[in-house]
Amino acid sequence: MLHSEVLNHINTHRLILNLPQIQLSYLEWNQGQEPLLLLHGLADCGMVWVSLAELLCDRYHILAPDLRGHGDSSKPEQGYSYADIIADLEGLMDRVGWTSAHVVAHSWSAKVTAIWAQQQPQRFRSLVLVDPFFLSTMPSWMKLTFPLLYRVLPFLKTMGPFASYEQAQQQARQLKQYRGWSTLQQAVFQAAMEQKPDGRWGSKFVVQARDEIFEDVMRVAGLTQPVEVATLFLQPQEGLNRTAWQLLPYRTYLKNLQIQQIPGNHWCFLVEPVAFNSSVAAFLERQCSL
Repeated sequence: MLHSEVLNHINTHRLILNLPQIQLSYLEWNQGQEPLLLLHGLADCGMVWVSLAELLCDRYHILAPDLRGHGDSSKPEQGYSYADIIADLEGLMDRVGWTSAHVVAHSWSAKVTAIWAQQQPQRFRSLVLVDPFFLSTMPSWMKLTFPLLYRVLPFLKTMGPFASYEQAQQQARQLKQYRGWSTLQQAVFQAAMEQKPDGRWGSKFVVQARDEIFEDVMRVAGLTQPVEVATLFLQPQEGLNRTAWQLLPYRTYLKNLQIQQIPGNHWCFLVEPVAFNSSVAAFLERQCSL
């Protein structure tokens, strides 16, 4: 099933928000009333959330943007700091008239969201952090390792270039995020790829976004002050956050925190969507009933 057919099947549509400097592309499910913002991780796109949205769309008004530099949103030559991303999200919420929302954020976006929640806690009804990445600052010498990281990190291996779509797909099927190669995963992969002007294939995620985001995660800490927002930390069994010291900053600064283990890897919403969706739905239901 093509990704456009997946979108049609779950009764959603893609819209464009014209911001002062960029266009932000986003998916919207507007059958429900309770506001829910879904934020993908680095090198992904809003399509990763279609399974969760299909489950929740009867009750929630859902937005899943392609963050700048990703998917079908603009790819400026610069402007990928946390402040830039947060400003985009503020603009999106203002577009639909939301003063606050429940927010689900994965990996790098979970760090962005943690910073946002410290700056603007009134924007959050609740928060779900899905296996956050890059939470702490990094020493300056780590920049020397970036060329190696760009080659080995699974979420960057589909950047390309590839001689053909089939070659790109062959690479994707070897990666953790596409384990099982379900209809959902195929749709997500297709939505994230494009043919380049030279005829080769690669990710819609762009190099300038990758480079500036990695620079930003080096120098900005994700949590530095208490956050009172009700927060669920989803900890996949094969995820990145497996030790007590990795969880310590969250336990220290998130004052209304629940930690729940779930099956799957860093991309649990793609490889174990039933368990993931159930955990998010139950948490949101509890928050909405308070």
